Amino acid sequence: MIEVQNLKKSFEGAEVLKGISAVFEKGKTNLIIGQSGSGKTVFLKCLLGLFEADEGKILFEGKRLKKMSVTERSVLRQEMGMVFQGSALFDSMTVEENIMFPMQMFTQKADEEIRERANIVIKRVNLINANDKYPDEISGGMKKRVAIARAIVMNPKYLFCDEPNSGLDPKTAILIDNLIQEITEEYNITTVINTHDMNSVMEIGEKIVFLQNGHKAWEGSKEAIFNTDNEAVTNFVYSSDLFKKVREVYHKDDH
Repeated sequence: MIEVQNLKKSFEGAEVLKGISAVFEKGKTNLIIGQSGSGKTVFLKCLLGLFEADEGKILFEGKRLKKMSVTERSVLRQEMGMVFQGSALFDSMTVEENIMFPMQMFTQKADEEIRERANIVIKRVNLINANDKYPDEISGGMKKRVAIARAIVMNPKYLFCDEPNSGLDPKTAILIDNLIQEITEEYNITTVINTHDMNSVMEIGEKIVFLQNGHKAWEGSKEAIFNTDNEAVTNFVYSSDLFKKVREVYHKDDH
């Protein structure tokens, strides 16, 4: 579990995060949503320890990030998996080598053991016959699977995903969403996903935090989001005709 208390962050006098509090639960897909400029990326970078907040607390299993020693932070980093927006694979490495990389960097395990673990997660994310391929030889969806496999190869407690569906077609995006949710449940990970994709919200939004202009404007589940009276949320959610129709169906079922 990750707990955030009254988080504030400014850059050159401009306040980007304005006192955000939230709890991200273990074994669930926790989504951060909002318009561009709402503070999602800065918030995620604070959770990752890439930015240090000006005020407030971030607690991992009750331990405050800011009070951790260098050694404790190093251990925490190894407990984090990250899926980057553009997958961030090494072009000069094969799929298998990309996935092995974190274990080679952060553990003292033998290459044989590292390769064995890499192949377990390769199988788990359904990357068939791709071990020896290079990133430019595989599809965008396969690259995301490689990124997910690399993120979970060290059995992380926390999984962070930044716009994991960026650049994917809708069908592939749903498959990636479902894979992230399955892995979250199987490994009992605290997963935090930064997204603007309403399809992701409807597919896997177990816990949703909606940011607006640096504030937490709403939080709830994918079921609750259709019944909220929060105008900012409804404007964001129903900005497309598709979700206007979905809302009509939900409300029709309620009556």
